[in-house]
Amino acid sequence: MDNPFLALDLPQLRRRRSLKWRLYDPDVLPLWVAEMDVLPPDAVRAAVVEALDLGDTGYPFAQDYAEAMAAFAQRRWAWALDPRTARLVPDVMLGIVEVLKLVTGPGDTVVVNPPVYPPFAQFVGHLGRRVVEAPLGGDGRLDLTVLDRTLAEAARSGGRTAYLLCNPHNPTGTVHTPAELTAAGEAAERHGARVVVDEIHAPIVHEGASFTPFLSLPVGAGAFALLSASKAFNLAGMKAALAVAGPEAVPELSRMPEEVGHGATHLGVLAQAAALRDGDAWLEAVLAGLDENRRLLGRLLAEALPEVAYRPPQGTYLAWLDCRGLDLGDDPAAVFLERGRVALSAGPPFGSGGEGHARLNLATSPTVIEQAVERMRRAVDQV
Repeated sequence: MDNPFLALDLPQLRRRRSLKWRLYDPDVLPLWVAEMDVLPPDAVRAAVVEALDLGDTGYPFAQDYAEAMAAFAQRRWAWALDPRTARLVPDVMLGIVEVLKLVTGPGDTVVVNPPVYPPFAQFVGHLGRRVVEAPLGGDGRLDLTVLDRTLAEAARSGGRTAYLLCNPHNPTGTVHTPAELTAAGEAAERHGARVVVDEIHAPIVHEGASFTPFLSLPVGAGAFALLSASKAFNLAGMKAALAVAGPEAVPELSRMPEEVGHGATHLGVLAQAAALRDGDAWLEAVLAGLDENRRLLGRLLAEALPEVAYRPPQGTYLAWLDCRGLDLGDDPAAVFLERGRVALSAGPPFGSGGEGHARLNLATSPTVIEQAVERMRRAVDQV
């Protein structure tokens, strides 16, 4: 299959009406929010067109989606996910909120590993929980000593504790190993914390790394995971996700109100199920294109902006750029936007360790990446 990132040119992409392409002025190259510049798999198009032709635009029914996810998990990760235990939720982040309602209460603690996806802190804070940071190490991996200490302190503070883990990690692209996940799970067990894992980027893992579902490990027996096809198949606007529980946590997940699933869309369920069932070849082509892009970015930065530290991501289609060597302040993305007309995600909202960093979305054409790095270089020259 041809490189999916070559199918659309910039004028075609600018006709899109999604957030990525409409938030900024038309002269800005948008490499910020996690949308991919690709056409959907043929199976997704066929499923949505068939539904529209039939007037099949009612309320969602989750069973086919859960079964498709289970079959995908078995093929990709040899994980026997029981679709009967999955619960439909509107999307991964709202699913996290609903799971946290099951295992924590107002004022309880939720531990996160910054720099991490900003909505973790935003949604958890709005839920009335206390966000506590256990920062990643300097290598972008879990600092298990810091995590253990943070969970211990949370336990001593009273109330209940949840540990909200991101795997693969957004924004660093780190894919946690089975040993790391096991050690993190053991630390949570030791200190009475419940583990909730965001695995939305699980299918996007590159050569040299492999994804391990947390619930496939012994430490996952009492944990929860949130899964979706939305990131891997570029279906963020077609809302649907699944909350899954380890065997010991199934009774708790069963208490999630049935109406939570009403926030998912029927077309989203149909589209994501089709992608999971019949989108493997498309996904492999996307992974190949992303691998080319992450290597291209490394070469371009080494030539044009050697002061930027960049570690090619093991997973996701996001590049975490350490721009502190450029001396652009805490928010280099603001400089790149103002002077270079390139929109990246600002680092500070990702929490501790985000200062001086920016996140770049690699899921676009090589031409756009080349233009973006050149604009970023010119922006630095103007400072």
